Amino acid sequence: MKLYLVPTPIGNLDDITLRGIKVLQQVDAILAEDTRTSGVLLRHLGISKPLHSYHIFNEHQTVQRLVNQLKEGKTFALVSDAGTPGISDPGFLLVRACIQHDIPVECLPGPTAFIPALVNSGLPNDRFTFEGFLPHKKGRQTRLAELAGEERTMVFYESPHRLLKTLGQFAEVFGPDRPASVSRELTKLFEENRRGPLSELIAYFAEKTVKGELVICVQGQTGKKEKKGAGRREPDNDEEDE
Repeated sequence: MKLYLVPTPIGNLDDITLRGIKVLQQVDAILAEDTRTSGVLLRHLGISKPLHSYHIFNEHQTVQRLVNQLKEGKTFALVSDAGTPGISDPGFLLVRACIQHDIPVECLPGPTAFIPALVNSGLPNDRFTFEGFLPHKKGRQTRLAELAGEERTMVFYESPHRLLKTLGQFAEVFGPDRPASVSRELTKLFEENRRGPLSELIAYFAEKTVKGELVICVQGQTGKKEKKGAGRREPDNDEEDE
């Protein structure tokens, strides 16, 4: 009786961990956001396991049934199409239900898109806020207004057809000169990490056809000159040397 959360590659199939492969081989069944996408990975790994659909449109209806099966002694692995389950993907409801029913939950470390994008951005990463996808309509402007004074680096997910609109809104809220980066095709052959002021990013991507989901990193508001060593945590005065 256990639920495993298994991160899957965000592009390069070789990024699956050895432990992730072992868990996928051992569980009774795999809960997949898209069984076709996960089927490609399993065939690549030479793993044959029952695949059950678990996605944003059916998770409310399937949680209790899955909990009942887990309580009967089943072990499941939850995977998303790419990355870590629960990070802008289904998973939270099932994890919460398992915890409420004293069902063990274990999340394996592994791929997630925003970490390589953040580190590649060259922006301060000692403190950051992960915003995921902004609301498409209702609440979008409200959230942007709330972030106007954010001092930490901000990390967003976005789809290709909204990229220019989002960059334009960022320029309006944060200013066209605010440093930012856009990462696409992470871990794939044509990976690109484009860095520069928001105005330059808008001009660059206005001339390109972009595919796949993207990660946008935006530097936080700075009221003074960046300190030397930004992005590196300095020990607190009251911490003892180890």
